[in-house]
Amino acid sequence: MGKPSIIVLTNDDGVDAPGLAALRVAAEGLEGRRVVAPIGPQSGCGHVVTTHRPIATVERPDGQLAVEGTPADCVRLAIHRLGGEVAWVISGINAGGNLGADIHHSGTVAAVREAALHGVPGIAVSHYIARKRSIDWDRAARWCSRVLSDLMARPPEPGTFWNVNLPHPEPGGPEPDVVFCPVDPSPLPLDFREEPGGLVYSGDYQARPRREGADVAICFGGRIAVSKVHVMASAWPVV
Repeated sequence: MGKPSIIVLTNDDGVDAPGLAALRVAAEGLEGRRVVAPIGPQSGCGHVVTTHRPIATVERPDGQLAVEGTPADCVRLAIHRLGGEVAWVISGINAGGNLGADIHHSGTVAAVREAALHGVPGIAVSHYIARKRSIDWDRAARWCSRVLSDLMARPPEPGTFWNVNLPHPEPGGPEPDVVFCPVDPSPLPLDFREEPGGLVYSGDYQARPRREGADVAICFGGRIAVSKVHVMASAWPVV
């Protein structure tokens, strides 16, 4: 008998985040699901891994494993300790977009990048937030389920992972199209305000620069942006 196949669900907003609950709904039809997620919020932590202190874990009655570490820690522990063959890592649904340059500091994305480094295919899912709108997590779960079904049916390409960003249209609008597109290389806007104790970043996310046809413009324009990301461009040819 071979090892059981496991699909790891994780995030960077914490194990109790509504986006992870929505991801669990989106992944209901997938066999072997296991939640391995940070105990608390780790947003913006990037690809930090813990190597010089113990990593505490708590297994909850429902089988979720809460980890006192980062999203990348969660994936490393899952691959090494769960006792099965990790077939996929799915991270999200993040409350906020991870578009363009965001992929370099996103914990959500780092989780699937860590998976790809170990030869495990992964999908990061995030939800852009428009000003003065609340996320409809039921709607997000429905969109996410549709995208997962498509991407997981495709042959995985070693050295890559998928980065998905859901748009934030007005309530009651039509179902958004899915667009496969490149990651926008434009830098984030730099703006800081002075406050007691130091400088606070105040860049306008919605007004960030964007390139036509790349993920920022696609998602801001109301469509689901799906990008294939290469872990190390020097190691695998870019197609």
